[in-house]
Amino acid sequence: MIKIIHKITTSVLPVLTCGLLLAGLDSNAASLREITSFGTNPTNLRMHLYVPDAVPNNAPILVANHYCTGTGPALYSGTQFASLADRYGFIVIYPSATRSGQCFDVSSAQALRRGGGSDPVAIMSMVNYVQQNYNVDSTRIFVTGVSSGAMMTQVLLGLYPDVFKAGAAFAGVPFGCFATTNGSTWNSACANGTVTHTAQQWGDLVRNAYPGYSGARPRVQLWHGTADDTLRYPNFNEAIKQWTNVHGISQTPVTTDSPQSGATRTRYGSAGDQAQVEAISLQGTGHNLPVNAAEAIRFFGLNTTTTSSVASSRSSAAPSSFARSSSSIAISSASSSIAIGGDRCNWYGTQYPLCVNTVSGWGYENSRSCIGRNTCTSQPAPYGVIGGTASSTAVSSRPASSTPVISSAATSSRSSTATTTGQNCNWYGTRYALCATTQSGWGWENNRSCISRNTCSTQPAPYGVVN
Repeated sequence: MIKIIHKITTSVLPVLTCGLLLAGLDSNAASLREITSFGTNPTNLRMHLYVPDAVPNNAPILVANHYCTGTGPALYSGTQFASLADRYGFIVIYPSATRSGQCFDVSSAQALRRGGGSDPVAIMSMVNYVQQNYNVDSTRIFVTGVSSGAMMTQVLLGLYPDVFKAGAAFAGVPFGCFATTNGSTWNSACANGTVTHTAQQWGDLVRNAYPGYSGARPRVQLWHGTADDTLRYPNFNEAIKQWTNVHGISQTPVTTDSPQSGATRTRYGSAGDQAQVEAISLQGTGHNLPVNAAEAIRFFGLNTTTTSSVASSRSSAAPSSFARSSSSIAISSASSSIAIGGDRCNWYGTQYPLCVNTVSGWGYENSRSCIGRNTCTSQPAPYGVIGGTASSTAVSSRPASSTPVISSAATSSRSSTATTTGQNCNWYGTRYALCATTQSGWGWENNRSCISRNTCSTQPAPYGVVN
């Protein structure tokens, strides 16, 4: 018999309205649609997909997993992930469990082994479907979920660390905690918070799910209420032990703060917005905790059109903060930690400074993330090392200055070349070419993503049209 984990409906699945949330989100113009044939589906999951009307080129992907008794459409209606997708340009996959109780399988041996079968394989088929049918950035795939979906979030992070770059789990349990051997999908000991392991043992559960993997691990954001009587609060601390061990970082937080009344946030490994592990404890809150979609999106790095999340997800030691790069920060042959040259790395449309001391991979120098020259030069054209001025081949790039210059000048050009005026749109820190023929929204001109002048001009200062 399946015990229901999450008893809420969409009407009582609130979204925080504190200062952490974005104000004035646009209403959804696109619609949720079901995909009926998406690949291997051993447990007969259903797939619903939300693609914004103005989805940009190389869009990120977010998988959003529902609670027990819920569905993908219910999570779509009850949270702001779709509204945020409209604003920031990412695609959302909403899986739906169809078994009795509508909980995801996070208990069976098949579900807890990479490629073993069950729900994780079906969800990966959904991700593969989107990758095959849309122009997406496969380096920016994220996952989130509530209750049973939060458990699935941690399962997917453990099984597919090479796919998912970060995850946000709202009221879940550690990877492997809900494992059973009798065919049941309910583990009372785990639910009651009585399953405890050392950090090493918890970490081994994750590592053994994908033997031999030695790459970067996804960053993890954890949410839990201290009064949770369904998946009790000790699971929160056990999950912190697990994921800090997986990342090889201390269980002692680097920073502790209170982002809102009654909330305590601890960050592990680094102090910035994209720490390897971020944990938010909600005092006196039960299992039906508010789902702060905006804070999850912020943690993923999707609250701008820049790709800082790529840096943190590929780095084994994520930087403490992600300052916007200036065109004056780049590679030097000097051994100092300050990059003084003019070269940068065009990493799929975003210009990162080249590291000075890091030869390959991602690093953190001069108070910002950077990328090693060897790693940068391994990218296919038109990506790779670029000169000290903005690359004409980039799909999008950061502003040449951290303080954009706002211009009210207009162009009457109707050419199909999007950059005849040399002006761009500073869209929350990313410089997009202005469309020449598209009057509103996003477009595709001159082999690059572009944004119309009308849409760009609606942005608040310091965003908008720049020289």
